[in-house]
Parts: sequence; structure tokens; C-alpha cells
Amino acid sequence: MITHELIKKIRTIEIYTNRLVNDQLAGQYHSVFKGRGMAFEEVRQYQPGDDIRLIDWNVTARNDNVFVKLFVEEREMTVMLLVDMSASGLFGTASQTKREITAELAAIMAFSAIKNNDRVGLIIFTDRVEKFVPPKKGKKHVLRVISEILSYRPESRRTDLAVGLEFLGRVSKRRSVAILMTDFLFEPDGDHARPLTPRDDALPPRMEHAMRVVARKHDVIPITVTDPLEEDFPELGLVTLEDFETGEEVVFDTSGPEGKAWAAHVRRAKQARENLFRKLKVDFVNVRTDQPYLGALVDFFRARQRRLRRG
Repeated sequence: MITHELIKKIRTIEIYTNRLVNDQLAGQYHSVFKGRGMAFEEVRQYQPGDDIRLIDWNVTARNDNVFVKLFVEEREMTVMLLVDMSASGLFGTASQTKREITAELAAIMAFSAIKNNDRVGLIIFTDRVEKFVPPKKGKKHVLRVISEILSYRPESRRTDLAVGLEFLGRVSKRRSVAILMTDFLFEPDGDHARPLTPRDDALPPRMEHAMRVVARKHDVIPITVTDPLEEDFPELGLVTLEDFETGEEVVFDTSGPEGKAWAAHVRRAKQARENLFRKLKVDFVNVRTDQPYLGALVDFFRARQRRLRRG
């Protein structure tokens, strides 16, 4: 149900993200996300400096002058937003929750896309695909996408990134820009009572396989949204923690070996996923709830531009 409060929030996000797109990210989206290829436009007379490989020999044979083919970038793309809506997104110890930041990031990407006449689609997933909005163009459609992200009440609290990636592979037959927004939190396998081991830090095999398959066809951009308290517990002694996704409560010694083991686990898990991204040549963005995300986005666009220039 769309309430007055939700409309006000959508409008606020629209104004804020539009300002960022126009003032801070203008032109960068277009330069780092390429279209499907080059399309023939017309022929014109050869000019000194033209690439001789572009000569149209059929047209040249029918005329007294040499003609070359002109091509333009087939610009139109599809941008798919894959949004993890599991319960861990409700967490946030700074001014915003991870889910609120995710909505703003999705809005920035969506408004950038429509300014370039691209289509935008949405996949909301938990441990299942819960909502699919087929890609379309236009501001009205983008506002619907943002509204869905802000107002959606998921059926499940858990998460499984593989299901979102696998669904994308089934519904998107052409190459698209797939922006995966999640905190990449997953449950270590095995008994909670035993110490965490490096094996627990690896990505779940099914998720890693899905990422490899999707990255071969699509331009995948993982945006990881985290909270500082998830990465480094303050030393508060014994505290009771609740897992947002399972509802399980555990007593946790933040000042003892458990706290240090968890911090090490988070660091190794982050390193494991970033190693995979680099191996797959996937550009990624890391965002935290306690830091402005604009700097991370600008750094991402600049790094991607440099990589594309190098070929």
C-alpha cells in the first residue's frame, strides 16, 4: 500500500539522487557501461585519415568516389537491479539501515539508466525470488521500482544469493548490466560451538558457481552494503545478539576469542569474495552505512574508466 509517508520518501530520494546523477556522476554512467555493440548508420565519401577497413566496396564500385561505412554505438541497454531483501538489511547502527542505503543506490543507478534511454528491471530475492519487475524505460517506471524496494515486505527472512543470480540467467536472454546489491552475509556451515575455520570463509559453492555462470554472459556489478558493527565488534564483554534472518539469540563474548575469531572470519570472507570478483574480472563497490557512498561510487566509475581505456 502506497502511503503519504512513502510518497514523501520516494520524492525525497528522487530529488537527492537526481541531484547526484546530474552534478556528480554526469556522463560517467554512459562512459563505463557500453551498449550491445556497433550498428551501421550510413555511408559517406572517404576522407584522409579514415580507416581503409571501413570502405564499402559495393557502394564504391557503383560510384566514382570511395565511400566508407559509418557506425554508431547501439546504446540501449538493460539494467537489472538484483536486491537482497533478507532481514539482515534492516540492520544499521549509523543514520540509515542497509536497506535504506540500498534503495538510494538503486535509485541512482535507475535514474542514470533512464537518462541514457536504457531499460531498468528489478529482481527482489531472499532465499527465493519474491518479486520480478520486467525491464522498461521511463521515469514513471523507475519510480515504481524505487517504491517496490522501499515498501516491499518479504515473505522470508533468509538469504540465498544464488537464487537471484540463477533467476537472472533464466529471464535475461540478452547481455545486461546486473547490479547485485547485498551485504554478502551468509551462515558458516557446521556447528556454531566449534571455532570458525578458513573453510567457513569461502563463498557457498552454489553461489560461487552462479556468479561464474552469470558473469560470463552479463556485466555483473556487486555492491556490498555493510555496517561497521558487523565487521568489528566493540569490546563490551558478554552481549546477547539476535540473528535477523533466523531469529536465533546467542550470548557472545565480544572481548574474548569469539569476538576476535568473528572479526577474522569477516575479513577472510571479504577477501574470498573480492578474490573471486577479480578472477572473474568483475568490478565491485564496497559501501558502509557510516560513510558517504558517493565517494565509493565515484571511485568505482573512475577505476572502471581506467580499466576500459587499457582494454
